[in-house]
Amino acid sequence: MKLTPEQKEAVAQWLAEEATIADVQKRLRDEFGISMTFMETRFLIDDLGLDIKDAPKPGADVDTAATPDGAPASGTDAEAELVDDDAPAGGTGGVSVEVDQVTRPGAAISGTVTFSDGKSGHWALDQYGRIVFQGSDPEYRPSQADLEAFQRELSAKLERHGY
Repeated sequence: MKLTPEQKEAVAQWLAEEATIADVQKRLRDEFGISMTFMETRFLIDDLGLDIKDAPKPGADVDTAATPDGAPASGTDAEAELVDDDAPAGGTGGVSVEVDQVTRPGAAISGTVTFSDGKSGHWALDQYGRIVFQGSDPEYRPSQADLEAFQRELSAKLERHGY
């Protein structure tokens, strides 16, 4: 679906106001006459590079919950806390694993990884528990130490996300 710049800006504004995918879908239909399925709307948001700010659910893990002083955790503060928590256990400090807010199609969970040499890529865990990795450079192969650090970091992240 092709959107005009005005429509793209409207979608970005709605998401900044913490609209859900269903809200965006409804507003596209009501305000612009664009009818899309929920999945098409989700893909549109992903294609535009926008983030969905979901409200924390009851029993949410530490990553999405409020900080101890009651203030909501911002993305950078929460990421810094995670890096600090992982530094002693990981040992390398050079591998960074992030989990996508919107899981890629065909994956149970997905995200990005940056290895100690600065190379990055996308990872996904399929329904059978197999890890799929797609690097920014098709010829790239991470070192054995980076692979082990990636597996440790991924395991820790998945634990925090309830997997």
